[in-house]
Amino acid sequence: MAKKVKTAYFCQHCGFESPKWQGKCPSCNEWNSFVEEVIQDETPKKGSWKMTSGDDRSGGYVNSKQETSKPIKINEVKYEKEGRIVTQDEELNRVLGGGIVQGSAVMIGGEPGIGKSTLMLQIALSLKDKQVLYVSGEESGQQIRQRAERLPFSSEETYVLTETDTSKIFAHVEKMTPDVMVIDSIQTLVSPLLEAAAGSVSQVKECAAEMIRFAKDTGTPVLMIGHITKEGSLAGPKVLEHMVDTVLQFEGDRHMSYRILRTIKNRFGSTSELGIYEMIASGLREVSNPSEILLSQRDDGLSGVAIGTVMEGNRPLLVEIQSLVTPSVYGNPQRSPTGYDSKRLNMLLAVLEKRSGYKLNFSDVFLNVAGGLRVEDPAIDLAVVASLISSFEDISIESTTCLAAEVGLGGEVRAVSRIENRIVEAEKLGFKEMYISKYNIKGLDLKKYKIKVVPVGTVAEMAEKLFT
Repeated sequence: MAKKVKTAYFCQHCGFESPKWQGKCPSCNEWNSFVEEVIQDETPKKGSWKMTSGDDRSGGYVNSKQETSKPIKINEVKYEKEGRIVTQDEELNRVLGGGIVQGSAVMIGGEPGIGKSTLMLQIALSLKDKQVLYVSGEESGQQIRQRAERLPFSSEETYVLTETDTSKIFAHVEKMTPDVMVIDSIQTLVSPLLEAAAGSVSQVKECAAEMIRFAKDTGTPVLMIGHITKEGSLAGPKVLEHMVDTVLQFEGDRHMSYRILRTIKNRFGSTSELGIYEMIASGLREVSNPSEILLSQRDDGLSGVAIGTVMEGNRPLLVEIQSLVTPSVYGNPQRSPTGYDSKRLNMLLAVLEKRSGYKLNFSDVFLNVAGGLRVEDPAIDLAVVASLISSFEDISIESTTCLAAEVGLGGEVRAVSRIENRIVEAEKLGFKEMYISKYNIKGLDLKKYKIKVVPVGTVAEMAEKLFT
């Protein structure tokens, strides 16, 4: 008697499972997102990688003599510092918290054409003393070789495998036992455990689970490239981001040369770090001092431009804030920020009206963070306010002046963290004057800095000193 095929309906947006088709997903409220998929039992088949006891590279066979775990005291848990593979890419090392952790699963997401494959191939070729398996389900070996010819790195220990069947991939893994494995991309893989189509929710989830089990079981780090949706999130079920150890977002404008590698999730380091690259003909070039690039295209004597300092992890950055305040010719004034929170901009505009007397309620306000960055550090508030006043009064700010402070609802200038790092970065880049909160002065030795530090207590005091 033929075995009855079991099916279920899965939401292609969030992965919610339903026994019958529904027009609207009760989990994410998306319409017409359910697709019928075949459900298979979880009986492991030959070629699939399941967790085994010990460091066993048995090509995906389940060890039937698995030891059952038992609860032990937390003080008795054996702990060893995780081993890391330090790459030649300092930006990647910083974002990952010091290098690629042994046995970790890393997911790299980004828009099509942004440079994800180039970044992963560049990293694979730069690992000179490691055997790397680059699995591609999207490109042929010839296409990968052509891209590798343009890159500044070359390695005889990097192997290319154009395959999408996970059982065949693990068969090759058993023979060569690589030190690092790269998957390009996870949406193209197909597991023999399921009969669903490639790229479906169940296939993506199962293939990712097999790769993660392989990574944890053998201690081999797996770097997986993932597609993203039009909303900017990783394609596939949301649980995919919870399964992996690290989620990196590779972002930037395809028509501009600079790219940002940002940490969304990291179990082995900080989630505040970012790396900056420049896309050139020979691949991705690391940008060691991004502040110089972010400030390189400035003209003196232009109103509405102010320089602020932000902290991205342990790295201080000086960014340019551009504002345009102009009388509104329509009924409702526009508030259009780029790279800055719109609600915070509305708050600062209200503070300027209420506390400083600037009548901005009939003006259009456009705000831009130069370089394509998105800033969330509240220390940029004072630079935003100075930029708005400069554009409103049509008075330029000296190009050698920068600002670093938070602005409160009372118009007070509040202290920010790690002010010394910000001052040192501004001094290194040649700035001569820096406005900070007077509450940051306590315990600060200003004599050791060549830059002039100007403490202010309110927005009105800052405007008086800066524009008179």
